[in-house]
Amino acid sequence: MPEPIKSVIITGSNSGIGADIARRFLELGAGVVINGRNKEKLEHTRKSLGHEDRVIAVAGDVGNPDTGKRLAQAASESFGGIDVLVNNAGQFAVKPFLDTTAEDLDQFYNSNLRGTFFTSQAVVPEMIKAKRGSIISIGTVLVNHGMASAPVTAPMTSKGGIHALSVSLAAELAQHNIRVNVVAPGIIRTPLIGDGADSFAPIHPLGRIGEVEDISDAVAYIAQAEFVTGTVLEVDGGYTHGR
Repeated sequence: MPEPIKSVIITGSNSGIGADIARRFLELGAGVVINGRNKEKLEHTRKSLGHEDRVIAVAGDVGNPDTGKRLAQAASESFGGIDVLVNNAGQFAVKPFLDTTAEDLDQFYNSNLRGTFFTSQAVVPEMIKAKRGSIISIGTVLVNHGMASAPVTAPMTSKGGIHALSVSLAAELAQHNIRVNVVAPGIIRTPLIGDGADSFAPIHPLGRIGEVEDISDAVAYIAQAEFVTGTVLEVDGGYTHGR
């Protein structure tokens, strides 16, 4: 039987997928550190989740390495360690390749890849001390299965880096019993997708788009699957295999 999960950090968790992942781990009895750049919105999410004695809010941009350090410190001081890190924070936008600027590329690199890298770096020392841990990053199936109607080269350069980072880190940290995996969603109903989300239903063989709960369930599974590391779990309604 897997050990109980007592402490979880979730970046980018003031809404959408991140907030629902927080809800799922609270159901499992864990203490949760949530994060977002908007302090007021993050505080609203903290209160709306309930279980206020088990939810700590740490505002900040994960592209800044100091934010990861503050997240790790909050989890260690409040819950006695760090069992799980979910790297969910990130940005996504559609823009043609030839219109993409250096500023666009830097934006996605900083929020997506840099944030994942340095937040993971901040929690690993605590996980090494505990001789266990799980790092789960939210990627996307679009890394390996592009859509001509959705030109997203800029965000994919960073998301692809997250996939590669996770596979490499899984090998490096296995000796410490730290598992590193990716959950790669298909189209999920979130504020980021907007009102037209259901128009994407036909590209999924299951005939619907994903809901945030589909991703939360996958993350909870990976967090407790003690013989799974270095994998990219596609949660996409069959999109990548059934087009």
